[in-house]
Formats: sequence, structure tokens, C-alpha cells
Amino acid sequence: MIHVRPALPLDCASMARLLNEIIEIGGTTALTKPVTGDDLKDWMAGHSSGSAWHVAVNEQEEVVGFQLLEPHPKLPPDAVDIATFVKVGQTGLGIGSALFDATAKAAKELGYVWINATIRADNTGGLTYYQSRGFRDWHFDEDVALASGQLVNKISKRYDI
Repeated sequence: MIHVRPALPLDCASMARLLNEIIEIGGTTALTKPVTGDDLKDWMAGHSSGSAWHVAVNEQEEVVGFQLLEPHPKLPPDAVDIATFVKVGQTGLGIGSALFDATAKAAKELGYVWINATIRADNTGGLTYYQSRGFRDWHFDEDVALASGQLVNKISKRYDI
């Protein structure tokens, strides 16, 4: 059974381990360098106004996914950016769906009108996930340079709250 709750600073080390495994495998996130728990604490604290972070935990209280909302300078004030990370090997089990229910509710409570998800075009799992939540394509960027120097295409999808 999965339980979703707001993320706490104490969750950041577990969230970093989960994210670093995804980064190490590559291909599904724009992030290319490992992060620490302190990095995530700083990220969380630095974007606290207008942001929401949720974790999904299993019966053992292990973090099996997390999702965040944060304002983005390229978006209008009524929109917010979303990112989703699910433990490797745990996708397709309803973790993302449970996270999105909490995140969409938080977005509405924060006064946003729509949510933006920008996904690497080669991340078929991510594209499918957001499409299944009701997101629709609204923007396409070609040859976006990642921190590693790799060029990728990105698709932005919109969800109206």
C-alpha cells in the first residue's frame, strides 16, 4: 500500500538515492549529475513559495517516489512546473497516479490554473505517464543542451486544473 504525504527535509537523503539511480541509468531525466540530500533540501527550501513537494512511501515508510511543483521563469504566473520521479523497478504500480492526485490538489490550492511538464522526447515512459494524466502537448524544443553537453529534444505538456 502506498501513502502520499508532503515531503520533509528528513526525506531528502532517500529522495536523493532514488533520483541518483535514475540519473545513473540515464535517458529519462534532464538531470545528469548526482545530487545529495543536502542538494534536495536546498532545492526544496529555495523554492518554498508557490511550491509543493510530495513523497510516496510504502508500508515500510521507504520513499518509492516523489513529485514536485515549482514556479518556472519561462512560465506565466498562473502556471507551475512539475517533475516526477519513481523508484527504478516500481513504475506502473500506481505510485505516479497517487502522487499526481496530491500534487494537482496542491496546485489548485496554490492558485495555479495549469501545470506544465517538460519531458525529454526520448523518455517514452514519462510521455506516456503525463499523457495518461490528461496532459496535452503545447510546446516543443529541439536540441536542448543538458549539463553533460548532450543535446535532446523536449516536449512540454499542459494540464488544465
